Amino acid sequence: MVVLGIETSCDETAAAVVSGAGKICSDLVLSQLDEHRPYGGVVPEIAARSHMDHIDRLVGEAMAGAGLTYAELDGIAATAGPGLIGGVFVGVMTAKAIALAWEKPFLAVNHLEGHALSVRLSDAIDFPYLLLLVSGGHCQLLAVEGVGRYRRLGGTIDDALGEAFDKTAKLLGLGYPGGPAVEQAASKGDPAAFDLPRPMLGRPGLDFSFSGLKTAVRHAADKAGVLAGAGVLAGAGDDGGHDQTRADLAASFQAAAGDILAERCAKALALFEKDYGTPGPLVVAGGVAANRSLRARLESVAATAGSRLVAPPPKLCTDNAAMIAWAGVERLGLGLVDPLDFAARPRWPLESLSAGG
Repeated sequence: MVVLGIETSCDETAAAVVSGAGKICSDLVLSQLDEHRPYGGVVPEIAARSHMDHIDRLVGEAMAGAGLTYAELDGIAATAGPGLIGGVFVGVMTAKAIALAWEKPFLAVNHLEGHALSVRLSDAIDFPYLLLLVSGGHCQLLAVEGVGRYRRLGGTIDDALGEAFDKTAKLLGLGYPGGPAVEQAASKGDPAAFDLPRPMLGRPGLDFSFSGLKTAVRHAADKAGVLAGAGVLAGAGDDGGHDQTRADLAASFQAAAGDILAERCAKALALFEKDYGTPGPLVVAGGVAANRSLRARLESVAATAGSRLVAPPPKLCTDNAAMIAWAGVERLGLGLVDPLDFAARPRWPLESLSAGG
């Protein structure tokens, strides 16, 4: 079984071919970082136009890299949501056109399910497992019982952690994309330098909140004189200690985020063991999962609970088409195909998916 995957939900145009044996035959990702960097974030209209400009070429290159013809494919998968609807629409229509022309099954893949199942492509673990999904738009704890079978244990009540990383980078003038910029600055800072809040810590349930943490970073940056736009530029080589202050604040923010994730995941592992008879493994996926400091915190939490942390390689944590193709492989194997009139959608909860297996 071989599936072509297409991913266009945000600011990466991606195409990949993956086999049912877990072999990534080709995997191409075209980043739009340079196009969005002047704005400090993703501009939906620019993203959609860029997808339109590059998707046909990228799909052709992915097929050539895999050494396959369209006739040899078993299915065509594309991210059909959630995401920026303009970009999602480009990917879905491209996949539908190929599926129609070559009479192949069309697979409308939920972007979050792509992340949720990516660990089965890289590590081939069995169901069930506990998933922490952390990205720019999502922060959820889920019990993954099978393909299309997700039980939500908790989620953010306001902002996603990835968005908080991006906003912190913007407040401190660290550059774009924000996640790697904050991690790099934090590596040179003191995580105890600023006393930042840990919203929801110790409260019942497994929900997250990061809005208050973002606000606290802004107030701390303003008070310390390192708020972007206040006349102090990152890396300007000033002798007032601003670069070190900025690094300390980044480290303090990252430590607060780690404390929140650690406490919530420890509780989730205990609940998971009670409900499923096993504490894990604890799987972390999504763009924020590439952060090495947060991974180290979660490894410690998992070990304490008698579990283990499993994370896909960094390339499969950020948005990519290989995970979409693999989710297509899993769904196709269960006969979960979609009609060509399936509508792209900006919002699509995992809990609403069709189940199989």
